[in-house]
Amino acid sequence: MGIRLLINLARFVVTYVIATVAVFLFMRAIPGDPAQIALGVNATPELLAKTRAEFGTDRPLIVQYFDWALGLPTGNFGTSYVTRQDISPLIVDRVQVSLILVLLAMVLALAIAIPFGTYAAVKHRNPSGIIVSGISQVGVAIPNFLAGILLVVVFAVGLGWLPANGWTPPGEDFGDFISRVVLPVLALASVQGAILTRYVRSAVMEVMNEDYLRTARSKGLGKLESLIKHGLRNASIPVLTVTSVQLAALIIGAVVIERVFVIPGLGSMLLDAVGNRDLLTVQSVVMVLVAITLIINLVVDVLYTILDPRIRKGA
Repeated sequence: MGIRLLINLARFVVTYVIATVAVFLFMRAIPGDPAQIALGVNATPELLAKTRAEFGTDRPLIVQYFDWALGLPTGNFGTSYVTRQDISPLIVDRVQVSLILVLLAMVLALAIAIPFGTYAAVKHRNPSGIIVSGISQVGVAIPNFLAGILLVVVFAVGLGWLPANGWTPPGEDFGDFISRVVLPVLALASVQGAILTRYVRSAVMEVMNEDYLRTARSKGLGKLESLIKHGLRNASIPVLTVTSVQLAALIIGAVVIERVFVIPGLGSMLLDAVGNRDLLTVQSVVMVLVAITLIINLVVDVLYTILDPRIRKGA
């Protein structure tokens, strides 16, 4: 088990380094001089040279890369080309907002998917199970941003129960935080919950046909009892795989949802930086999103080892 964990950690480090190189080179391939963009077309050559020295873009690419990449693990993301502010505290504040939103949405999505997916599998021949499966199929086809707009139209504009946008940190006013986070979390969780429901249904139906469950039922256990005691752990392994993928997709989906609900998260920061052509901020935010995705994959690999004894024996 220890060897496998070391292999997973080494894979994480290698992938992270490759990602930093790819993101850095991709941003440098975009045409345009950051100093020229920051100063405008009427800037003098002397001022351009001074600004390039200030930004550090006059140095060799390899020096720029290591200066940026070595600062990432310590939280030093550099200085914005547009605002001339330190990017690090801005990213720290924004990533907290995005993680709160994404984690709440994933918890709610799993709370929807596990019971309804299991029910749809157990009752797959009954009308109720078919209805649950059909509803989940409709949910898969709805984009996150459309779900968010519909929720705003119904619950904010139509009924007036909840605010349509904005963000309040939970430490300032927890009640207002809850009221403002409900709609964006529902917008993200409803679609992801529908997707995960389909996968939970498929995984549980596959487990229900295994020999060990038939043996458990032959010993007197009921269908649901045997499934809970012996089947759900094995069904959780493929579901865990899909959950990790969907969690990464949820992080990307939050970029649009944050714009719809005017939430000051990483997504809004990324879109603003793209609009302002603030390349260093874009580069740093993208790398933070990549790092979060890689950490999710690392955690899932560790959970595989814990859940599946075959992996431990193989290691």
